[in-house]
Amino acid sequence: MIDWHSHVLPGMDDGSRDVTESLSLIRAEVLQGVRTVIATPHFCANAEPAASFLERRERAMEALKAALPEGSPEIRLGAEVKYYQGISRMADLKALRTEGSKVLLLEMPMSVWSEYTVRELVGLAGDGSVQLVLAHVERYFSFQTAAVRDRIREAGILTQVNASFFASFASKRKATALLREGKIQLIGSDCHNMTSRPPRIGQAYDVIQKKFGENYVSQMNEYGCSLLGKTVMKE
Repeated sequence: MIDWHSHVLPGMDDGSRDVTESLSLIRAEVLQGVRTVIATPHFCANAEPAASFLERRERAMEALKAALPEGSPEIRLGAEVKYYQGISRMADLKALRTEGSKVLLLEMPMSVWSEYTVRELVGLAGDGSVQLVLAHVERYFSFQTAAVRDRIREAGILTQVNASFFASFASKRKATALLREGKIQLIGSDCHNMTSRPPRIGQAYDVIQKKFGENYVSQMNEYGCSLLGKTVMKE
């Protein structure tokens, strides 16, 4: 399994505070069957230049790598990039893509999006330099009209939901319905800590496997590997 959204890098944001907490999160991911973790610390262009963020991210990764035990999952560097109007003109945008891929995880506003925003997303998706993935869409897709959601899908923009969307009794029926309709492609833990926001990705995939079967989970895994340009992982 691939965890597409996590805050496991130490000291980067409101996620893991230090290496010890990062190792606890990663151990939990391993026990849940995760083979690849995409580390996606928050990036906000208004708060920090991209160059500074990338330097901090590299230092955090080096500190974590030095402590990782054998058998740890592959960790790929990425970012959870906060959308702002005009982001398509950001010079360093491609540097924020997930390592070894074109995947760019965007955190969108929890509000009704303007026509400018929708056009910018569609245009950015169409230029071929990035594969847009919208982070935890369960939080804000309901604010958008069906027509906007259709435009997003037709543009080839992918959607990521948090594992809690499947793991929660209150929302798992809706989550499985959206997955069946092809409106969800990727799942992330969005883990921040081991208390209030631990990894729950194993629970999410248990729900999916019970509902759709092992082959369906394998197909999700194969698709994820293709986005990362890697060989299919054998679970």
